[in-house]
Amino acid sequence: MSSTVPIGPLSTGSPSTGTAPSTILPSTILPTGTALWRPYTQMKTALPPLRAVGTSGARIRLEDGRELVDGIASWWTACHGYNHPHIAAAIRRQLAAMPHVMLGGLVHEPAERLAARLASLLPGDLDHVFFSDSGSVSVEVAIKMATQFWLNRGERGRTRLVAFEGGYHGDTIGTMAVCDPEEGMHSLFTGLLPSHHVVRLPRDEREHEAFDAMLAARAPTLAAILVEPLVQGAGGMIFHPPEVLRRLRQSADRHGLLLILDEVFTGFGRTGSLFACQQAGIVPDIITLSKALTGGTMGLAATVARQHVFKAFWSDDPRAALMHGPTFMGNPLACAAANASLDLFETEDRLVQVAAIARQMGDELAPCRDLPGVRDVRVLGATGVVQLDAPPDHDALRRRFVEQGVWVRPIRDIVYLTPAFTIAPDELSKLSGAIRQVLGAAT
Repeated sequence: MSSTVPIGPLSTGSPSTGTAPSTILPSTILPTGTALWRPYTQMKTALPPLRAVGTSGARIRLEDGRELVDGIASWWTACHGYNHPHIAAAIRRQLAAMPHVMLGGLVHEPAERLAARLASLLPGDLDHVFFSDSGSVSVEVAIKMATQFWLNRGERGRTRLVAFEGGYHGDTIGTMAVCDPEEGMHSLFTGLLPSHHVVRLPRDEREHEAFDAMLAARAPTLAAILVEPLVQGAGGMIFHPPEVLRRLRQSADRHGLLLILDEVFTGFGRTGSLFACQQAGIVPDIITLSKALTGGTMGLAATVARQHVFKAFWSDDPRAALMHGPTFMGNPLACAAANASLDLFETEDRLVQVAAIARQMGDELAPCRDLPGVRDVRVLGATGVVQLDAPPDHDALRRRFVEQGVWVRPIRDIVYLTPAFTIAPDELSKLSGAIRQVLGAAT
């Protein structure tokens, strides 16, 4: 029998003065198991979570002995699969030498080497790497960097960004303000959030002309354009062609704006190239990276700027410095993991594997188009999407997927796969077959 924990009323009364408390919440009894507050979860009504005890390759092992083929690589991070020995060995070596040291006034080889390697891999002159600890924070840094870029140049009033419907950039205050306001999770905070322009992503010449006219009218108040290249991820896995990015680059240049690409999801091979922007042949002024950066082992992110952005902060005036510094930025363990992950991209044919995954998912998910209630099926790189006519019962679908031996977590109206690049063909077939069967039974 489960035990309970009594929770007393909150009060604003003063124990020192003996004033009567003002009850804010009634007394209640909360069940055990609520110490861990889980993400994106209504804790009162949610089903109990599955208990994971181990991982290997593309599989998650549960406490009850079952194994699930992971279709989403732990929110798109475990690009090399779980427990890759090369990454694990690099972390162990770094742990023995130095697990952490602050970057304030100190520096260390893993961070320096990772910054140099990222600069060499990114296109153009994206040469200046600022580390943080999560994708949301990397976008926060990009927003701050873009705004201060103009302040350091003596241009005040450029405090707003242009972002796009269907976009999703994180859950912190600054990033919520540049997400699609209709996506639902952030609508409660409308009065708290900064004001930016979230508009329709222009997909053709006619729409782009209207977009360009909007920029012309508002350019003196704008700092930057922010977009997820090729795939708007958590907002619904919405694809757009490279030409859209090329036109955004042209508009940013025409109106003197910075272009920020949020490659937290798309970076490191997910779309079929190492970085999504390479498919458009453009160089953003600022790019953000996270998710697969450490191969799915621990949190690390980077905000990388071009030369002209960095030069706006290069000054004898201390007030022109970028005054930001997450405590664990450039953590040596995380940098060691990221360097090992980059080793694997250099020595193993990850992009060839992504191309094979794209072909297989394209073939195996195509029959879903014939299912009732399916609006669209689309594949780009190692991302496969089945979009439904309406949001399904997520809990019911997850239960059925687990019964099929797979871990697939629908969001909004989509059922999607973002597997590890090292997934075996039979494991990928198990995932796509489970989607066909579960959706077929549900519809």
